[in-house]
Parts: sequence; structure tokens; C-alpha cells
Amino acid sequence: MKLRRPARRATLVVHVIAAAGWLGLTLGLLALAFAAITTDSAAVTEAAVRSMKLFADWLVLPLALLTLLSGLLLSLGTPWGLARHRWVYTKFWLTLATTAASAFALRPGINDTVAIVSAGAPVTDPTDLIAGPVVSLSAYLFMTVISVLKPWGLTRRGRKQRDQNQRASARKPVDAKVMRQTA
Repeated sequence: MKLRRPARRATLVVHVIAAAGWLGLTLGLLALAFAAITTDSAAVTEAAVRSMKLFADWLVLPLALLTLLSGLLLSLGTPWGLARHRWVYTKFWLTLATTAASAFALRPGINDTVAIVSAGAPVTDPTDLIAGPVVSLSAYLFMTVISVLKPWGLTRRGRKQRDQNQRASARKPVDAKVMRQTA
């Protein structure tokens, strides 16, 4: 399945907006975690972790899933393919891992911290609160860099497909009517 140009462009816009939103949201979570950890005010700590809970409950998973699904659609609907280029394959697995980590580690960790702080106790382990956003931010920045640089070349499957396409095109007769002038 190949996406037509308008669908590909629309999907790319959705993907970039969702990924940028996810990255920005993670920066916000990191700032709130830092505020909760560094303040001496119990009210500021509680407000920061409650805000983190709001972001994690309502925004993280929708943006993560939208990024994952739009990226999957782009990889399957364009010549890049899902398993043809190492950078695409790496991004897919990192996005899948960070989505799972957001659902099964980040959100429960924030919910536990909210319960502790709401009971009047201080944040017991600040690394639990800040580790998730730091790891997520590192992964998103890495994925952004490889999206721009597109390193590492083809996978074994991509090389095999390229070689098959080259052999098939070498056997095609050239039709002068079909040829078009370039440049």
C-alpha cells in the first residue's frame, strides 16, 4: 500500500505535530518534576505532582499512540518501509518502548507519588519522579536526530529488496515514448 501525496503529507503533518507535542509534554513533565523535587513548599510539591498526573492521564497516551500509529502508517505507506532502513526500524521500536513505558511505568509512578503527597508526606524518592521524563526526553531527542540524519543505511531486508528491484529493472526494455527528459 502506498499513500498518495495528499494523504502522505497529511499523515506526516499529524506525525510531526504529535511527536513535537509528546516531546513538549515531556519537557513540561520534567519541569514539574524538578519543581516538585527542589521546593520546600508542600503546596508547590502537591500542585506540581497533581499537574503531572493531569498531563499523564489525559495527554501522554493519546499523543504517544497518535505518534506510533501515524509513524507506522508513514513507514508502511511510503518507500521508506518499516524494515527497509535501520533508522526507521529503530524509531519504531523506540516509539513502541516509550509508549509502553509511558503506560506501564510513568503513569503508575506519578499516580503513586500523587497518593503519597496528597496524604501529606514528602516525595520519598525523587529519582522515581524525574527518571521517567529524563529517559523519555532522551529517547525523543535521539529519535528526532535520527529522523533528520537518517543514518545506518539499509537493513538486510532492505538490501535484498533493493537488489531484487535492480535486477527487475535491468530486465525491462526501455521505451523511448515513456522516457522523459530530466533536469
